Amino acid sequence: MPQLMTDLTTLQAFRRLNQTTAPFPSESSVKELFEACAARRPDSVAVVQDDRCMSYHDLNQRANALATELRHRGLGLGDVASVCVDRSPELVVTLVAILKCGAAYLPFDSGWPDERIAGLLNDANCKRLLTDRPETLAARFPTCDVIPVTQAAPDGDIPNPDLLVPPTAIAYINFTSGSTGRPKGVPIQHRSIARLVFGARFAPLDQTARLLHLAPVSFDAATFELWGALLHGGTCVLYPPRFVRLSELKRVIDEHAISALFLTSALFNTVVDDAPDTLDQVRTILVGGEALSPKHIRRGLDRYGPGRLVNGYGPTECTTFATYYPIREVGAEEISLPIGRPIQNTRVYVVDGDRLCPPGQTGELLIGGPGLSPGYLAAPDITHDRFAEYEIDGRQERLYRTGDLAYLRADGELVFQGRRDSQVKVNGFRIELAEISHHLDKHPQVRQSYVTTVENATGETTLLAFVVLSHDSGTTAAIQSFLKTKLPGYMIPRLCPRQALPLSPTGKVDHATLLSTQS
Repeated sequence: MPQLMTDLTTLQAFRRLNQTTAPFPSESSVKELFEACAARRPDSVAVVQDDRCMSYHDLNQRANALATELRHRGLGLGDVASVCVDRSPELVVTLVAILKCGAAYLPFDSGWPDERIAGLLNDANCKRLLTDRPETLAARFPTCDVIPVTQAAPDGDIPNPDLLVPPTAIAYINFTSGSTGRPKGVPIQHRSIARLVFGARFAPLDQTARLLHLAPVSFDAATFELWGALLHGGTCVLYPPRFVRLSELKRVIDEHAISALFLTSALFNTVVDDAPDTLDQVRTILVGGEALSPKHIRRGLDRYGPGRLVNGYGPTECTTFATYYPIREVGAEEISLPIGRPIQNTRVYVVDGDRLCPPGQTGELLIGGPGLSPGYLAAPDITHDRFAEYEIDGRQERLYRTGDLAYLRADGELVFQGRRDSQVKVNGFRIELAEISHHLDKHPQVRQSYVTTVENATGETTLLAFVVLSHDSGTTAAIQSFLKTKLPGYMIPRLCPRQALPLSPTGKVDHATLLSTQS
């Protein structure tokens, strides 16, 4: 076990930073916590979408009914059920029902390629698929037990399943991009969800909370949006199952008095540019998923005032958020905003090799605490590489090596400094550029490729792939069609054909020259 070397001054700086211990129900599962809310606040609105409202009693009863059917079909403790349901009250019922069985939910988007989805199901040993489009998905995945989720309200009271779910059981699995061309499954425990939403430092979460569920459920921001409300007796407001339109976003926020929401950096920038009044009534605006644009944050501060904007940072492996930074000002010359301090029950360290970095020195950001995933599905080598045991300050600590670079400022705030590898974030989705290259290079018409990103004036990040075709008859349309069978839409780059890839004097691809000729 490596020991992190340090001096007393540096150690004391991180001791102060990591004073985050706070009480939370670490011995309770999401099942128990939700059922307690339903018993305590049966008539309160749990879920609302447009003119559809579902009380805690109704939600609990519908989930109990579905859980009863799922248990009859053999779903039990430690199993995994995949979920493909539009954003709707039925989606929430489905997730609660799966957890009531002691199983984990694995959400996916029906627009993803069949090959990719089949790989996820195989990695998770998932045999059951819950959906609101059973005929379509049964044809695509004939080996799965496809279970429809649309049900009428049950007659009479159905008791909660008599099942004790341990807090260390897996609650859900998200898949992130993998550099080998294979997505990585990240399981998250019930206890980790409780750690995220109880005693929250980054947003007020209690029975008065009205959170907007806007993110795809396959994106870990949904963990905050759903359970931040439903484990406190608050209200989860579901955005309609359509693409985001700013006029509709404003309508939903205003009509349902949203108290807190999460927006990706790119969406926040668009709101600030095109419809800043959209967020006027929101008390806490969490922004993240990729680096913030100081220009847009300044304009947001001018509009909404200091303290309402919060920079939320965290890898999927650490359960949504690991650090937070309430933004009160942005200096005129500031080009990189802090990601702040660790949230409750989370510890962070900045490390260079086997040494803890003193304030001001850049190193890799490592994260510890009960928010950590137990490791990647069916990937022991990657798990061993990214989740490591360290000895620090006289104790053993399991830490996740994020691959992100950061430094600790003298005032105790962490500042993000980019990546050690080729991983990027686009619209909140974490993407390994190497995974895109892996599939591009398998196409017979591609002789060479170079995948990168570019940022437009609004701070939105776009994927670009420069390709050298193997013969004159090759077409980018054919390559894009191929990529659509291998990758989800958010990972398909804009293709820029080139006769050759320019090289720098050191023999590497000349990134700057390529970007100067992207159009």
